[in-house]
Amino acid sequence: MGQVFIQFLWLGCVSFGGPAAHIGYFQRTFVERLGWLSQAEFAQLLALCQLLPGPASSQLGFAIGRHRAGLTGALAAFVGFTLPSFLLLLAAAIGLGQLTANVWLEAALHGLKLLALVVVADAVLTMSRQFCKTQLQQGVMVATAAVLWWQPGLLTQLGLLLGAALLCARFSAQQPATPLSSQPHPPIAHPPHWPALILFALLFIGLPLLAHGSVSRLVADFYQAGSLVFGGGHVVLPLLQESVGHTLTQQQFLTGYSLAQLVPGPMFTLASYLGAQLLPATPLLGALLATLALFLPGFLLLWALGPSWQSWLARPRLAGAVTGINAAVVGLLLAALYQPVWLGAVQAPSDLALAAIGFYLLRVLKLPILALAGLLVGAAMLLA
Repeated sequence: MGQVFIQFLWLGCVSFGGPAAHIGYFQRTFVERLGWLSQAEFAQLLALCQLLPGPASSQLGFAIGRHRAGLTGALAAFVGFTLPSFLLLLAAAIGLGQLTANVWLEAALHGLKLLALVVVADAVLTMSRQFCKTQLQQGVMVATAAVLWWQPGLLTQLGLLLGAALLCARFSAQQPATPLSSQPHPPIAHPPHWPALILFALLFIGLPLLAHGSVSRLVADFYQAGSLVFGGGHVVLPLLQESVGHTLTQQQFLTGYSLAQLVPGPMFTLASYLGAQLLPATPLLGALLATLALFLPGFLLLWALGPSWQSWLARPRLAGAVTGINAAVVGLLLAALYQPVWLGAVQAPSDLALAAIGFYLLRVLKLPILALAGLLVGAAMLLA
């Protein structure tokens, strides 16, 4: 468990760039470098996390921690990956975070955005070669990215994931050999974890009914938002603005959202800032309750459906659907490589030059992430 915590704590300190970059960091760290799980296992967990509401990258980290060390490993992964951004946004909420007033800090953050660009580009190349081997899968990847560049949005993402799953499930009957389901030991069929599923439903229905004070209302609002958000941290903003917008000003929301873009780790820690603002007398309590309430629904669903998910993959049509989802996820990453990663990182020709050099160092020379981060941050500060 200690090793899981340390690895995720480090990633929580350096994982800038949003969910797309997080997936790239996880793939390189836990599949390529540490070998905690295979590429196929990584793909299965990623596909499940993409289908569930909640923070996909944090759910993926939770699932990797569970795969490595059970429930304690899952909790260690969540705490490690979330703690840095939680503390930074809590500090900002109570007036200690003048994070954008320093030109050197802004330059360092820009260097980390360039690092995110390099990592996402590397992830797109690696995962496209692994998950898009057939013409059908390659077509799904390209079509997904093209549609999202043309018409970005949450409904577009969900529609493309569903369409890719149905399309590849249909063709899987004629192509029974599915790489994702070919395992040396066939998985044992397990039912869903009903207690977790029932707890999710009871909290979703019961918390609003029991909410009478500011603390209970905060927990209910953030839990419901976490239960309904598909598509990552950007989507949670309008949901939270609708549920707690009567208490906080638009300026407070925008400030929290901007700070969540600047810190590493999951964007869902926007809840840490908003929770501290909602309970100004006890900001630590507010930040902690809001963060836990927003993350909890996705983790409960992941815990409930994880056991049966592995056995479902033995079914050819469902395994084919997973290949389609994985191909579409690569398309999502490809689309995210342009917006927001590319547009956020490349602001001058020198940025493109640094990104190209960084990609060569990472992809060809296999330079460690830490060393590459130091080089890009140093170069960005010199050019500031």
